[in-house]
Amino acid sequence: MTDTTDTTDTTDTTDTTDTTYAADTTGTTDRITRISAPEGVAPGTGYSHVAWGTGRFIAVSGQCALDEKGAVVGAGDPAAQARQVFENLSRCLAAAGATFADVVKLTYYVTDVDHLPAVRAARDAVIPADRLPASSAVQVAALFRPELLLEIEAFAVLPV
Repeated sequence: MTDTTDTTDTTDTTDTTDTTYAADTTGTTDRITRISAPEGVAPGTGYSHVAWGTGRFIAVSGQCALDEKGAVVGAGDPAAQARQVFENLSRCLAAAGATFADVVKLTYYVTDVDHLPAVRAARDAVIPADRLPASSAVQVAALFRPELLLEIEAFAVLPV
């Protein structure tokens, strides 16, 4: 005989979010809050330290500077590659019904940290300064093709 005892978790899920950081937020929508400088943490330059939201979670795989046929766009040119990557991210987000306004986290993988200004310029062309997501930047030895200079992944939250 199978035990049919109800093992539902009854843990209290009351929201205990500390709202004292409201004055530090760099942008709030109905479902996404971004905090650029939590108490005791130096303000981020060009990103939010914390971003959260309620709704449907979207994960976009790392995008590289490849066109729709898989050809590299902008070989040797970090600015051209960054623009293509953000175009690819935009298309992937759109496939899930999202936009850059829904993004809560970006992770940048670059083969040289000197490419970051080009990445930021491409990002700033599509994400307003008051909507900057949390982000991380990592310098890597290489990507899956030697002519690629950067890869970016995104996490977004959509309304339920």
